[in-house]
Amino acid sequence: MVTDSLSFLSYTRHEYFRRVLCDVVDDWVENGKYTVDFDLLGKIIQDICFHNVQNYLSIEL
Repeated sequence: MVTDSLSFLSYTRHEYFRRVLCDVVDDWVENGKYTVDFDLLGKIIQDICFHNVQNYLSIEL
């Protein structure tokens, strides 16, 4: 397989992870374990899915 094909397939895994993560955070909010602050919740999801890797790899965008 060529590299482009592999990276395309990894997109599906990332999308699945993001959806599962959002479902877990949704359960936290529904069960009263976390506050209903959509800005903060969005930042948590963005940090886990994107910014953690960006910071780890020291990528400036």
